Amino acid sequence: MEISSVIHNWLLSAVTMATPIILVGIGGVFTERTGIFNIGIEGTMLAGAMAAVAGALFSGSVWVGTLCAMLVGGLLGLVHAYLTVTRRANQIVSGAAINLFALGLTNLLYGPLYEGFDYRPRVALYPKLAPEAWHEIPIIGPLIFAQPVIVWIAIAIALTATWVLFNTSWGLNIRAVGDHPHAVATAGVSVFRLKYTGVILSGIFAGLGGSALVLAELGLFGPNLTAGRGFIALATLAVGNWNPTRVMAAGLFFGAAEALQLRAQTWSQTFGVNIPYQFLVMVPYILTIIAIAGLVGRTKPPKTVGQSYDPDIV
Repeated sequence: MEISSVIHNWLLSAVTMATPIILVGIGGVFTERTGIFNIGIEGTMLAGAMAAVAGALFSGSVWVGTLCAMLVGGLLGLVHAYLTVTRRANQIVSGAAINLFALGLTNLLYGPLYEGFDYRPRVALYPKLAPEAWHEIPIIGPLIFAQPVIVWIAIAIALTATWVLFNTSWGLNIRAVGDHPHAVATAGVSVFRLKYTGVILSGIFAGLGGSALVLAELGLFGPNLTAGRGFIALATLAVGNWNPTRVMAAGLFFGAAEALQLRAQTWSQTFGVNIPYQFLVMVPYILTIIAIAGLVGRTKPPKTVGQSYDPDIV
């Protein structure tokens, strides 16, 4: 096993695996910046993944699958917004309900999704823009040129979201409504509209993240495919201090950890080292806990995140 080949494959997988986490994390920035906590992005990501595969399977187009995922994600975001903003329901309970609903629904529809097929067919994947010869360039090749187009889209979204949040009046309103919603209302800006926008965006990006999970390299859907990646995306918010560019960097870190544990399973078998694979699977989640624990007291979340907004109570 050549070291260069090992590093090449690891870098390639690290960026690809980080992309869904980055996209979901950016959506989380928008919703928490408006003061709404959305743990339902885990279930929304799962539903988006199934919608992406279903759309691509029956249309033959990866882009139709992507739109289906974003649509389903946006609808679930709208449900969460209605429950938490309009009805002022507990945000944790609402998000947990969405997770359970998405898990149950995808398990129910998994059989009908592949009904009529002798085996699970792989759907169309996101294309790679660079020529194959460029993929073998050391370091740069797997990091940049060998990546599917969704990786470039995720990077562009992260940079654009950062600019919008910190350089536009709309971004200022989004950030302000999570800290001082009554001051925003006094300025004549609709608090409810901003909160709805933030939560729906989180759903759309969670759906897009689910699409990236299945259409970047898998081409298949399986029960509980997300396996906690939505919760890792929530962790990137704290690590990235609710800044989309920093969230992207945190997502790359966790993606590298996930790719490392997959490679470590192969290495342990190749070299005869008896390491239980369950321990290796735990590595990204252990790193998540360590990263969060190390940042306690060093990051400042939006002041009203998790709190219901009542225009009549100041």
